[in-house]
Amino acid sequence: MAGNDLGSLLGSLLGGGGQGGTSGGAGNILGALLGALGNGQGGTGGGGNALEGLIGMLTKSGLVDQAQSWVGTGENQAVSGAQIAEALPDGTLQKVAQETGVSTEQVADEIARSLPTAVDRLTPSGEVPQGRSIEELVREQQL
Repeated sequence: MAGNDLGSLLGSLLGGGGQGGTSGGAGNILGALLGALGNGQGGTGGGGNALEGLIGMLTKSGLVDQAQSWVGTGENQAVSGAQIAEALPDGTLQKVAQETGVSTEQVADEIARSLPTAVDRLTPSGEVPQGRSIEELVREQQL
């Protein structure tokens, strides 16, 4: 399943082997989230990628400073699980929780913990790369 492949890639990006460790679990949760937001299109669709869509959602939900800090080259600002839960579309956390086998609260908390690092590493130049899938972005950062 593409979500599991993306989860493994993201787990590696976050510093885990993708097998049972915290970073691997975080990668699986982020992979499921980006897959859900990308509508199963491998993180691409409508001329953008799921990372762009996620950052746009967070920005529209009032998390402008946090999202910009993750993309930018400075220190990453923290975000809470409650803020993540409010920012995501209805049903998204439930879908990710069902796919990963954890509660929606755990999903929101793990996304809040791992998303700043993942976005920071996927945007090393301080901007969201255009025209590439999440999988391509992760592979580029692991070279």
